Amino acid sequence: MKIRECFEKRLLREDRPDPRRSGRSMEVSEAKLEGAERALSAGLPDATVILAYTAMFHAARAVLFRDGIVERSHVCLIEYLKERYVKTGRMSGALINTLDSARVDRHETLYGLETRSSEREARHSLRRAKDFLSMVKTIL
Repeated sequence: MKIRECFEKRLLREDRPDPRRSGRSMEVSEAKLEGAERALSAGLPDATVILAYTAMFHAARAVLFRDGIVERSHVCLIEYLKERYVKTGRMSGALINTLDSARVDRHETLYGLETRSSEREARHSLRRAKDFLSMVKTIL
């Protein structure tokens, strides 16, 4: 889906920039990242994958809230970041691809019939989340 279609379908919509919601979304992101670390320590790789993506998602939302954009689609959130940040050189395309890959991993973990995350995959998810949050903090 292209960004224009996201706005047309109101999966993304313009609003006022909201620094308070942006800050709160980063707080939620940090809490989810801590939860992912605890889940990994407890031997819960599926929970680690889900929480790591959730941390990334909330960090990405923090950018959108700051820009005055409200999302109703994980895919459109990623499209927005590609269009407004990657194309302008303000974000790494590789990290946005990582976000999208984490989105797919989370979906498979939650809804897949045969998927069980390994500890290696969970560790990788956690590293990706830490890198993504670090990039978002730099932007904010």
